[in-house]
Amino acid sequence: MPIYKIQHITHYDYDAPVIDSTNQIKIYPYQSPGQQVMQHDVNISGEPQVSIFTDYWGNKTGTFCLTEPHLQMTIESRLVIDVQEQYEPDITPLNEILALDYTKPDPGESGEQIKALISQCPTPEDAYAMADWANKYVYENFTYEKGITTIETTVEEILKHGKGVCQDFAHVLLQMLRTGGIPARYVSGYICPNKDGLRGEGATHAWVEVWLDGQGWKGIDPTNNIWVSNNHIKLAVGRDFNDCSPAKGTFKGMANQRLNVYVSVGYEDGHVFEEHTQVKMNEERIIVPAIIPKHFYSQQQQQQQQ
Repeated sequence: MPIYKIQHITHYDYDAPVIDSTNQIKIYPYQSPGQQVMQHDVNISGEPQVSIFTDYWGNKTGTFCLTEPHLQMTIESRLVIDVQEQYEPDITPLNEILALDYTKPDPGESGEQIKALISQCPTPEDAYAMADWANKYVYENFTYEKGITTIETTVEEILKHGKGVCQDFAHVLLQMLRTGGIPARYVSGYICPNKDGLRGEGATHAWVEVWLDGQGWKGIDPTNNIWVSNNHIKLAVGRDFNDCSPAKGTFKGMANQRLNVYVSVGYEDGHVFEEHTQVKMNEERIIVPAIIPKHFYSQQQQQQQQ
């Protein structure tokens, strides 16, 4: 059974001091067959207390708050995980409410275009065959290119320019499957390198899980046109990226923020794959009234002089 060592660092820089930074993290491996956590350490700058709960979708979720003024925030996850050789689907029963959530297409201008696309599927009555066909369609008709989209890019925009990355392809595939009446959910996690090479390997990744009667949730990856194997490590599930975001939050202050993400995936033999990404974010200055103690500025000046 392969054992992976994963380091995931989320780092925020602010161009002015902020306070009361309240955050939610979903960087804990999802409880599913075939994944056994051997060690997991989460370190956050300022060492705040993290409250843990299970969200509506079944994800282990943490929340914390940094009340003191700060110019940076770092969230580091160090994970050692054992993955079974044979991929196992998640057979947790799908209740009626979740089935409705996962089957309803998102509203938007893409509806008619998506219907036209899935009308080309030769086997719409077979959920497995339709998912396989739709997965291949996304893979063959969209170009994998970084820097074209952001976390806020809509399906309409992706369809228009035909380019994107894993989360974009997952969103398009979800819309296709749900329009076809198939329950499907967004998955966030990591994709670990294999001998054949995979797009997105050694980095955070996104794919889709399809509910198949009698089989449970089976993963399918439109970025690589494959059904998920034991190279995929699952962190969180939901309707879309917003439900699975590894880290998000709010703060008080008059500041722009810059987000950098570093991920490394290593094998027991020492081979390591790394990726460093500066995430595109809203560039508008966030203005929320905040009182920053004067001693914070004097401390910063002292540090700069040292």
